[in-house]
Amino acid sequence: MSIQEKQSQLVEEFSHLKTWEDRYKRIIEMGKDLEKLPEEFYDEKLKVKGCTSQVWLHASLDDNKNVVLQADSDAMIVKGLVSLLLKVYSGAKPDEILASPPHFMKELGLDSHLSPSRANGFASMVKQIMMYALALKQIS
Repeated sequence: MSIQEKQSQLVEEFSHLKTWEDRYKRIIEMGKDLEKLPEEFYDEKLKVKGCTSQVWLHASLDDNKNVVLQADSDAMIVKGLVSLLLKVYSGAKPDEILASPPHFMKELGLDSHLSPSRANGFASMVKQIMMYALALKQIS
């Protein structure tokens, strides 16, 4: 499934949730479903800069040269937000990631419902994913 299709699927899933409270609950649930990172990835060098909460983000390539993203956070809502990004970008080719901004945030209205610090943190997570994609493109 392409990144665009994954984003459309998220928009469809969240469109059934009518209140922001329900949407936030769903985001938190998604964060709870995030797999725990291997211990070695809880490293200072894997922390996303610009996030108020602690966010660790790791990227690698699988055998098919697709980017595999793994992440965790110490804050539930942020953990949910990073899980949305992993759902969209993990498993894609570096070029597809680089060509696909996270338009689902605007379509869901999350960009206007996040606090300024969370919005900045989200932008920092996206920036880190794009930087990983660019770096991994060079070795794929």
